[in-house]
Amino acid sequence: MAHIEIEGRRIEVNEEGFLAHPEEWTEETARLLAKAEEGLDGLTAEHWAVVKFIRDYYLEKNLAPMVRKMCQATGFPLMKIYDLFPSGPAKGACKVAGLPKPDGCV
Repeated sequence: MAHIEIEGRRIEVNEEGFLAHPEEWTEETARLLAKAEEGLDGLTAEHWAVVKFIRDYYLEKNLAPMVRKMCQATGFPLMKIYDLFPSGPAKGACKVAGLPKPDGCV
């Protein structure tokens, strides 16, 4: 397994940068992944709304939410989610939320 080193912290990830151990996710890990993987200097309340929805959905159902559900739950149109997470809702947002790589079109 690969590792990324961010601000002195070593995080185990797969070859595409998704957490190898989603159960090890913390809000600090999210901040570090957002910076390293999405180029984000910080996470706003809007970022956290998306991340927390994805995380809660995953913990309840053991899978990533469909993009449509993400938009409905947060009230954000799809383009807003792409503004928040430049690599997209499945790749970027799910990565920051600490999910394993979602199935489907990632």
